[in-house]
Amino acid sequence: MLKAINKYPSFDLSEIIPDPEFAIKKYKPLTPVKAGNYVPDFVLNPNYANWQQFYNGSETHGPILLRYLLDKPLVITFYSHHWKNLGVDHLKQLNAIQHEIKANGGNLLIVSEEREDTLQAIAWEHSLSLNFYYDATNEIARKFRTFSDENPAWSRFSGVDENVALLATYVIDPSRQVIYDYINLNFDEAFPAQQIISNVYVTALLNSQRKSA
Repeated sequence: MLKAINKYPSFDLSEIIPDPEFAIKKYKPLTPVKAGNYVPDFVLNPNYANWQQFYNGSETHGPILLRYLLDKPLVITFYSHHWKNLGVDHLKQLNAIQHEIKANGGNLLIVSEEREDTLQAIAWEHSLSLNFYYDATNEIARKFRTFSDENPAWSRFSGVDENVALLATYVIDPSRQVIYDYINLNFDEAFPAQQIISNVYVTALLNSQRKSA
């Protein structure tokens, strides 16, 4: 009786060498900073190319006074045009309280990863009076742990096709301590306008008392 001839060469599984380019990356969930945490120092570049300012919808070109910005309670929030309508709603909600933030002794800064052409049209349409800082490498978002290469936004949120920072808003004091945090993950919660304003007021009051002590 003829034996069947194996047409395929035998091989040892131990000879297989994994390709590092296709190594499985370990999943690391985002753990955004919370109230009570301190945020590591982050740097704001005073270069005009990193900033864009609007007043009642018109772009302005005033001086960038970083000391003034960081010497008060700061509402710092993250935005990307990749959030589409959710991002626009985020800007409108911030714009609605920006006067009260300043009146209660605070400042407001919006951090985005890139300057894009449609923002000027959005600002004009909704009469925005907001300050934007552009952080191309998402270094500030990484400090707040609202952005991660290991847990990209496009893998968790339908309709987002780029890895961007969460729509997160914080109140921090001049020492970089987080006083209040709001992470918008469900998109069906009411924007906490009064909580933000109240925390700015209390933080400004404490900051003033410390300076006068």
